[in-house]
Amino acid sequence: MKKDFTGIFRGNEKGFGFVKIEEQEDEIYISRGNTRDAIDGDEVLIKIIEASREDKHQEGKVLKVLKHNKDTFVGVFQKSRNFGFVVPDDRKINTDIFISKKNCGKTKNNQKVVAQITKFPQGNKSAEGKIIEILGYQDQAGVDMLSLVKEYDLPYEFPGPVIEEATSIKQEVAKKDIPNRLDLREKEIFTIDGEDAKDLDDAVAVEKLKNGNYLLNVSIADVSYYVKENSLLDREAIVRGTSIYMLDRVIPMLPKELSNGICSLNQGEDRFAITVLMEIDKNGKVVSSDIQKSIINVTRRMSYKEVQAILNELEKENLKEQKDDEEKSKIKELYSPQKKKQLLEECYSYFSHFKRMAELANILKQRRKLAGSLELDIPESKIVLDKYGVAVDVKKYEIYFTNELIEQFMLTANETVAEKFYWLEAPFIYRVHEVPDMEKIEELNKFLWNLGYKIKGSKDNIHPKAFAEVLEEIQGKTEERVVSNLILRTLKIARYENENKGHFGLASKYYCHFTSPIRRYPDLFIHRIISRYLENNYQLSEEQLEKYRGQSLRYAESSSDREKIAQKVERDAEDIKKAEFMQDKIGEEYDGIISSITSFGVFVELENTVEGLIRFDDLGDEYFIYDENKKTLQGEKSKKMYKIGDSIHIRVIFADKLTRRIDFASV
Repeated sequence: MKKDFTGIFRGNEKGFGFVKIEEQEDEIYISRGNTRDAIDGDEVLIKIIEASREDKHQEGKVLKVLKHNKDTFVGVFQKSRNFGFVVPDDRKINTDIFISKKNCGKTKNNQKVVAQITKFPQGNKSAEGKIIEILGYQDQAGVDMLSLVKEYDLPYEFPGPVIEEATSIKQEVAKKDIPNRLDLREKEIFTIDGEDAKDLDDAVAVEKLKNGNYLLNVSIADVSYYVKENSLLDREAIVRGTSIYMLDRVIPMLPKELSNGICSLNQGEDRFAITVLMEIDKNGKVVSSDIQKSIINVTRRMSYKEVQAILNELEKENLKEQKDDEEKSKIKELYSPQKKKQLLEECYSYFSHFKRMAELANILKQRRKLAGSLELDIPESKIVLDKYGVAVDVKKYEIYFTNELIEQFMLTANETVAEKFYWLEAPFIYRVHEVPDMEKIEELNKFLWNLGYKIKGSKDNIHPKAFAEVLEEIQGKTEERVVSNLILRTLKIARYENENKGHFGLASKYYCHFTSPIRRYPDLFIHRIISRYLENNYQLSEEQLEKYRGQSLRYAESSSDREKIAQKVERDAEDIKKAEFMQDKIGEEYDGIISSITSFGVFVELENTVEGLIRFDDLGDEYFIYDENKKTLQGEKSKKMYKIGDSIHIRVIFADKLTRRIDFASV
């Protein structure tokens, strides 16, 4: 039996870690004394020293660090008289970096820096290194986000030649290529996005056909027309994989000359697009579809809020006819009377179009619901920054029905494109979300059992509808958000693959990402494949097919990796700003909901989406018994029980943006 394995070490801030190896699903636990100075992300050789038991992981020991993941780290410089050291921001790096006096340069105490390790830690000896960049003082405007950029080694600026290539592209459509495209410029068509969106890559239109069906047109900017295969722009986009959104800044996949220019579907300007035309019946089924290269001219740019205000007005008129004043009073006014009047006057001629959109979106939503698509109630955070980039407010991101409307149209277009190219057996990149592991479902059911719910199904027959039924049952209840979060943790992580394996969360047999080629490379690749098929009358040579099959495999893998990094960065940026916002709230009290219970404390989420930890010492003056199966805590003396989903009143006792920590105490 094989005893030695190679894997990637995943460190923990307490000093221990885990190693994931290809041969098995569960990670191998490495105790603090057995890490052999491995740093988070290192490739290591390990041996198993203890077999797994029901209550614990297999345990291993690092024999050798085969390859260090990186040698530069962001941290805070602490200066002494004759030397200094850097404390890494990443708490999973369990070593300070010693900096000799000659390698300190002009660095001052408490400055944020980038340090390069020249000698990795060994035994009792700390890592040694040198300062290669000074970022600024910790409280200096923008240093927190710049630190993240450096920590993850993000490509913050585009190389000169890439910018030159982007600026050389004309900012108007090529007239010679117009005759080869479906001309939709006379058709009413709208972009509907957030108010501050700059890259507008999708436009929609809905018509009602004589047979009573709907015609949904989803037009997506034809980015692949401008980003040619193997060009400098293309190579750079492959490396970046995705745009990264860091609250006050964006690290885009493509230069703004494209993303905000010729590839953005700006109002009143001719733009090249790829349009999916879908005939949809009254049950939400796509009965026929076509994909065409097109030219469009956006009738009007709309925001979610504007379209929602128009739909509210239409709903009011409908209720007026029914004389239902009580329902009418519940409709939220989104604008001042004067601004609303101006909006309604400007958009009066589009009312019937938006009404058709709402009708179709509701039909599609109902069909998706019947299929078992999961609607998780997990509110997004809206973090408001001042002009210096300091967090001044944190609240729930307001979602309108019009957000869902656009989502339903995009999901339908993605499914339609994926199904068509699946049956063509084309080289392709699918968005895959596989069936969750039965072990994880059983773990979830242990908790749900306490609340009177259960995910039904057997090992060979788990359907998304089983999850959807539980989500429907908890709708509007206090435990809704908590159960939604636990279900999300039970599900597998979606990724890109060159094989279609369906999308469990959406209850879709065929799914891809086609609708955002400005900000995601898989979408751009799919556009290129569609173009090749359209240009060659759906007949590609074996040589072309082989080339694109190889690319689909490579790009699916690299895009999945880049997406993971983007998600980490975006999550870290939020954590930093939430902690910053709470720093001056020490002593203030809030109501919250217990979102998680662990062996070291209770996590509580506030109404504004901020989450903090109550450690046992701050929960009460007694010993607490933790039940891992039921995820509960009980006071030994008081018998006071804490359960996930319980309401709790807390006081903020600690918040620090540097450590990204927020601590509460029970009141």
